[in-house]
Amino acid sequence: MNERQRLKELLLHKSYRQGTFTLTSGKTSDFYVDGKQTTLDAEGGYLCGRLLFDLIRQHPEPIVGVGGMTLGADPLVTAVSLVSYLEKSPIPAFIVRKEAKGHGTGNFIEGKSNLKPGGLVALVEDVVTTGGTLVQVIERVENEGFRVGLVATIVDRQEGGAEFLAAKGYPLKAVFTREQLIGEARHT
Repeated sequence: MNERQRLKELLLHKSYRQGTFTLTSGKTSDFYVDGKQTTLDAEGGYLCGRLLFDLIRQHPEPIVGVGGMTLGADPLVTAVSLVSYLEKSPIPAFIVRKEAKGHGTGNFIEGKSNLKPGGLVALVEDVVTTGGTLVQVIERVENEGFRVGLVATIVDRQEGGAEFLAAKGYPLKAVFTREQLIGEARHT
């Protein structure tokens, strides 16, 4: 079994739930993908890091950092960074805070001193629905002087996020679309 197929099995077993759920976007859905149940699993975290790193290294320009919004992206950015080190192509991780740090440096971004100023970075997320959270992250990262070259996710729910981000100039790459993960029939 390849790594992508194994990650699909883990996601379906650990993260996929049916029922009625309210998403971050405010929409209701008949299914939920709780990505953290897989990204915080040792094997699942490794596979997410490996497959996201594969997407990142396909980018035509060198990516100098990988980051995302705390808390969902925290295990992903760490996994990608560790895999990149093991592959002898280290990419430092950074985390974007929901609120600026209230003391010390007042940073929105943790780990930015490891990044080349003005460098091209990748943003990662476990699940993308509308893309609203990622737009906040993009704004904060660009306000700190970095350029966003790639946005990647484990699961694209195919509910407008990819189109929304593309319209702003940020194409979304996904390890799995909703259709690839659970089939076309399950969505609202």
